[in-house]
Order: sequence, then structure tokens, then C-alpha cells
Amino acid sequence: MKLLSYKRIGLLTVCVCLIGSIYAQDTTKVTLPQAEQIFLDKNLSLLAEKYNIDIAKAQVIQAKIYPNPNLVYTGTVYNPEKNKFLDIGNKTGEYTLGVQQLILLAGKRNKQIKMAETGVAMSENEFSELLRSLQFTLRTDFYSAHFLYNSINAYQQQIESVERLNSVFEQLLQKGTVTLKDAVRIKSLLYSLQSEKTLLQNQFNDVQAELQQLLQDNKTVYLPIADDNISLKINPINFPLQTLLDTAYNYRSDLKLANNSVLFNRQNYTYQKALATPDLTVGASYDRRASYVEKVTMFSVAMDLPFFNKNQGNIKAAKISIDQTKVLAEKQKQQVESEVQHAYLNALNTYKMLKGMDPSFQSQFAELLHNVTINFEKRNINLLDFTDFIDSYKQNILQLNQLQNQQMQAVENLNYACGKIVLY
Repeated sequence: MKLLSYKRIGLLTVCVCLIGSIYAQDTTKVTLPQAEQIFLDKNLSLLAEKYNIDIAKAQVIQAKIYPNPNLVYTGTVYNPEKNKFLDIGNKTGEYTLGVQQLILLAGKRNKQIKMAETGVAMSENEFSELLRSLQFTLRTDFYSAHFLYNSINAYQQQIESVERLNSVFEQLLQKGTVTLKDAVRIKSLLYSLQSEKTLLQNQFNDVQAELQQLLQDNKTVYLPIADDNISLKINPINFPLQTLLDTAYNYRSDLKLANNSVLFNRQNYTYQKALATPDLTVGASYDRRASYVEKVTMFSVAMDLPFFNKNQGNIKAAKISIDQTKVLAEKQKQQVESEVQHAYLNALNTYKMLKGMDPSFQSQFAELLHNVTINFEKRNINLLDFTDFIDSYKQNILQLNQLQNQQMQAVENLNYACGKIVLY
């Protein structure tokens, strides 16, 4: 019960320190699903990127629109005989009225529509890639903050124990029952613990600042809540490498973007070839008093003659672009495979190391710290043994939290490489 009370007091003290370190900020406990939901709802980078998808969809609408017809009217501006402007009623003047319509040949309109639709897919790929990157940062920061918080809490428990001893030793020093050397050594141990805790607190604040930016709230200190044993519950060996590679092929947005770039350039190549075919302009006109009869209605057809400009340069450039993007897409595929394999090996290695540690080690060590402190107060162990144990406890707790964090970082790296949350 005493150990439980010490832990609660330590947790409360850490919360107070966190709140006090950042003035005028609220403290909120948050789980990973809650943090991800806040991120999806509020992150301005995501909201801004979504507009690019809407812009690309608007381009599809524009590609489907037919060219407008052209209307031409020609009439008298000024009649010098009657000294009158726009003398439409003049019985001797000439008036013409014509209408023309551009007709796109060689399927240019349909090709433009397909290119615009591929543009929508590429905008969606870019949005997914931004989401994947920011979500990875959010998840890794979440676990970093969680395990840093655990380390800070462990330090706080040590500091509280040493603070009590320091107070006792100062009283005993005044009575002359302990040496100045022992009293100074206790005080030095306290200052050392406080200094190291401050460094951890600064690391926590750095991660916290990035979390606040991702969640678009710089007035709240987020305390990530996660299962301390989560790192042991995710065993990468249960996920075959080939399955992870297949997942990456299907879900990696950067790979999809590379493949869609090849598709877009192929569509552009066919479109540029179509541009070599001239478009047709058809029209009709009405002419009054300009021909052998007073009123004439005529039909017109117009087309450029492709003698010189057959769009040769653009066609060649589009064909080269296909070859270029195919090479880049193959390079991207190889990079995806390399990232998945590398992340998978790292996750396996850190899991094996973590698996070799006793999961009850941390709680047992915390209880032992409490017992050692009591025995030191009772003079059952000397100061040297006590300080050695404190240092050993500190190092082991830090290493355990760092190793757990490394495992979760490795898991999230593998999820990031796969393009989907596979391990959770």
C-alpha cells in the first residue's frame, strides 16, 4: 500500500511539474485513437491538401465542357448620308450575321477527360502520402512522449525519496551524528537526479510541441496514455515479410503516385498525337446586300492544313516522359521493398531484445528501491551501496523505457513502410 501511495504521489507531482513548466496550458490525457481523431479533424495541412482534390475534380468538369459557339455580326457603324450611328434600318447598307462551332477531332475531348481524371487520382495520392507522413509523426511522437513521461515519473519517485533523505541528513548533520561528506553526497545525488530529470523534461517538451502542432492546439499539454506492455504484444514474426511487401504494393501512396504518373504521361502522349490532327470549324452565315442577290445564306467549313506543324516536338517529349516516369516508378518500387525489409528486420531485432527482459522487472525494481531506501534510513546498508543502487535503478529504468520506445518506433516505421497500420 505504501508503494502504491508513493506511485500516486509521484504521478501527481509529475503532472504538477508538467503543468507548471508550461504556463496557461491545460493538461489532457489522450489515447492514440483519440489523438488520431483530433488530428484528422483539425490538422490544417490535411485540410488544405483536401482542396487540391476538389480543384482536380473541377478540372474534370472543365474537360467535359464543349467549346462555345462563335457569333459574328457585321453592320454599319455610321451612315454619313443620314448622319446617324448604327443605322440598322438603312435599306441600302450591308449586314452580315454568322455563327461558328469548333469540333474537336481525334477524340481530344475524351483524352482530356481521362487526363483530368488521372489528375484527380494523383491529387488523392498526394493527400494520402501527406496523411501517411503526418500520421507516422503523430504515432511516433505519441509513444516517445509516453515513455519519456514514464521515465520522468520514475525519476520523480527517486527524487522524492532522496529529498526525504536529504532533509533527514541535514537535521542529523546539525546534531553531529553524520559526517559532512555523507550529507554532501546525498545532496549531490539529489541535484544530479533533478538535473537529469530536467533534461528528460526538455525532451518531453520538444515532443509535446510537435504533438501540439499536429493537433493544432498549443494551449494543451497532451499526456499520452498507452499500455506499458504494448511493445511486447506486437510480435513482428507473426507477419510474413511477403505479406508486408504485398501490403506495401497495394497501399503505398507514393508508389501509386509514381504509377499514376506513368499513366498520365501515356495519356498525354496519345493526346499530343491527337493534337496533330487539325480541328474542324463549321459555320453558317447570313449576308444582306453583299452578293448577286439581296439576301444570301451560306455554309462554311474550316480546317488548318498540317503541312508544317504536326506537333512533332510535343509528341517526342511526351514519349520520353513515359520512359522517364517508368524508370522512376521502378526506382520507387525498389525503394518501397528496401524500406519494408529494413523496417521489418529492425522490428524483429528490437522485439527479440525486449522479449528477453522480464516484464515484471520494472515493478520489482521499484519495490526494491522503496525497501532499499527504508533500509538505508535504518542504517542497515551504507551510503555507498545506496547510491550505487540508485544509479543502477536509474539506468535500468531508463534503458527499459528507451528499449520499449525503440520497439514501438520500429513497429511504426514498419507500418509507415507498409503504407497501412498493419501492426497494432
